[in-house]
Amino acid sequence: MKNHNLRRLLTLVFAMAVSATANASAVKQTKGDFEDKFRQLDEILPTPNVYRNAAGEPGENYWQQQVDYKIKVKLDEKKRRLDASQTIDYKNNSPHTLKYLWLQLEQNKYHADSIAEAGNSFGGIGRRGPAASAGGNGKPAKLSLGELRRQQFLEDNELGYDVLTVKDDSGRTLKSTVVGTNLRIDLNTPLKPGKSVTFNMKFGFNIVEEDAVSARSGYEHFPDDARKGGNDIFLLAQWFPRLHAYTDYEGWHNKEFLGRGEFTLEFGDYNVEITVPADHIVSATGELDNPKDVLTSTQRKRLEKAESAKRPVFVVTPEEALEKEKTATTKLKTWKFEAKNVRDFAWASSRKFAWDAKGYKQGGKDRPFVMAMSFYPKEGGELWEKYSTEAIVHTMEVYSRYSFDYPYPTAQSVNGPVGGMEYPMITFNGPRTKLQDDGTRTYTQAEKIFLIGVVIHEVGHIYFPMTVNSDERQWTWMDEGLNSFLDAIACREWDETIPWGVEPRYITDYMKGNVQVPIMTQSDSVLKLGPNAYSKPASALNILREVVLGRELFDFAFKEYAQRWKFKRPTPSDFFRTMEEASGVDLDWFWHGWFYTTDHVDISVDAVHKMELDSKNPDIDFPRFRDIENDKPMPAFVSQNKAEGKKSWVESNKDVTDFYDENDRFTVTNKDRNSYNKFLKGLKPWEKRVFERAIEENKNYYVIDFSNKGGLVMPILLQLTYADGTVEDQYIPAEIWRRTPKAVKRLVVTEKELVSVVVDPTWETADVDNENNIYPRRIIPSRVEAYKAKRSSGKNSTRRDIMHEITTKLKTDEDKKDDKKED
Repeated sequence: MKNHNLRRLLTLVFAMAVSATANASAVKQTKGDFEDKFRQLDEILPTPNVYRNAAGEPGENYWQQQVDYKIKVKLDEKKRRLDASQTIDYKNNSPHTLKYLWLQLEQNKYHADSIAEAGNSFGGIGRRGPAASAGGNGKPAKLSLGELRRQQFLEDNELGYDVLTVKDDSGRTLKSTVVGTNLRIDLNTPLKPGKSVTFNMKFGFNIVEEDAVSARSGYEHFPDDARKGGNDIFLLAQWFPRLHAYTDYEGWHNKEFLGRGEFTLEFGDYNVEITVPADHIVSATGELDNPKDVLTSTQRKRLEKAESAKRPVFVVTPEEALEKEKTATTKLKTWKFEAKNVRDFAWASSRKFAWDAKGYKQGGKDRPFVMAMSFYPKEGGELWEKYSTEAIVHTMEVYSRYSFDYPYPTAQSVNGPVGGMEYPMITFNGPRTKLQDDGTRTYTQAEKIFLIGVVIHEVGHIYFPMTVNSDERQWTWMDEGLNSFLDAIACREWDETIPWGVEPRYITDYMKGNVQVPIMTQSDSVLKLGPNAYSKPASALNILREVVLGRELFDFAFKEYAQRWKFKRPTPSDFFRTMEEASGVDLDWFWHGWFYTTDHVDISVDAVHKMELDSKNPDIDFPRFRDIENDKPMPAFVSQNKAEGKKSWVESNKDVTDFYDENDRFTVTNKDRNSYNKFLKGLKPWEKRVFERAIEENKNYYVIDFSNKGGLVMPILLQLTYADGTVEDQYIPAEIWRRTPKAVKRLVVTEKELVSVVVDPTWETADVDNENNIYPRRIIPSRVEAYKAKRSSGKNSTRRDIMHEITTKLKTDEDKKDDKKED
């Protein structure tokens, strides 16, 4: 099993576009050192076909599979366990005959011998335990209490699927093979194009403690609640065997789940029955089918009132939830949910939940309300009561303008142990209030910003990738980057005075560092997922919108992409091609530089040369030449001689003089004037007109030298300041670098005297060195500070930490370890 899994890991590594050199191998430069930063992407992108055309649209024969689920699941609260059965109907819309199906078994990631656990970079966290002898360079290895807790939890619990049966609709057992986090089901009869197959499964597993293993779902225990033994919040995701995607561009997407690369799934219809303790409140993907069975008449009336309320209405009040925390029941209730055309299903359950709701009206009068709802325990407090549901509605209002109307009947935010995670119609979000010594709860500004930011981000994911169904396992940036770009717009529209940390300036440290890899790198191989998949692509799109294309062209093209691929599965080439085709602008240079290389932006102003037009008229030019010569410093040996009282021969013999002693070399002669007249006669008529106009206008000519130190070509945003105090902004397109990508010159013609030049004065292009953007150079402003170094205290310590929490979901152990190191 282990050797087989390791072999699969090696063979399934995604190799697309890990370096610019590899991508450019189709055409090789053999002479000179010219680098074509504007080479077209045709050599890199897949060839257009009947499934995906050259304009970035779904082709005439585009297809995708349909997978429908009927699931019955029971939560055993005491054992913290799920047991379930499901019927899956799989329709083969592809042109291929399928002999087997591949399903995802993400819970198997927690097996000690899984690739994810055995391949842990610390040395293997499993039953053997983490390496603890020596670290790199002979230094002792460090083992945190968190890592030790994870190891102990994995040792002490039987995790992964421990019940797994598969039968066809006639009751016959189907042969199945577990391969790590994947399951292959061999069909009794090959599934032909256009045909469907139905099969049944039973499964069960023990639920992980989210905090112990840094999972994307699980339970959180509250031992201090009034009820004996405490209470739990259960967040359930990746909880049922789900079909892998089967696509035109890859076939089966059966790459092992290692924890970071998210999920590539098929759309389908769901009917799910969830049996839980009778005092629990359940939030889930879809609409509640049996409200009369699980809600009181009062709760149903409150829910109806919430549809048209100006502010959220409590369906279950905090006081009611707090009362339920004190006791428990042995009775059960079954909540039934239906969800149409979704790619996944998640749910949450707890007796601790307060529940508020507010209707969001979009589109025409006949459109039904979208119910925005939040579920949170007392620990969420006033922070959640004020902002969670309102942030959901705000997200839908903003995102719908840039893409399409929100496509589902509900949008939910649930508080639990997961910092931030998204599923169709439901999101898990972590920020909470803090309990004070006097028993009250409060929150900091950082926690407020974090909650609003994470709700906007996670609900935004219901658009990307829950509706625009990109391949998260391969291209994390296609959902995280696009969504981070849009959530930045939504956050600024929430409160522009809050420093959300979405400006390009915040990505510069990463872009000039050595831990950067190309954005087009498979997620499990990325060194720093947050900057690579979230911040850098979001900054790139922001620059594309604000600097390269302008808002009108960008917004039109982006909306076209969203609407073309709504409920379909786009690839990076579909995005790149759509943005170019719809904007009408060649952007291959932009995609190549930002997404396929690790170049960064660093445009330097190296020199500014002031030139004056030579009139050729000696009566005009010679006096100017004399002034230039006189302005030069006296040679040192001459000044030293004068200081010592030494006289030259001419000074000592003034009785011997001639014409040249009385006139310098800048004195005009008839010979000079004759030469000038000859020059004028030799000009063609048009040359003479141009020349005489230039002499009459007498403008200043400046040549500015720029160098591209970072390698990434970009437009030059030039700000010119003149002696009279006026300021002029000039936009120089990126194409200035087309033939000389390392250095260029720019001529500026002006009637005014130029005193200073600044590139990117408002920091819009993620230029990593703002000091070499300024000419003349300045003394770099800084400060001397005495300080005692200390470790920061988490996301409340600095503005940068706050922004990092908002823009980056830390979903895996490795990411959280990286974040602690940064703090």
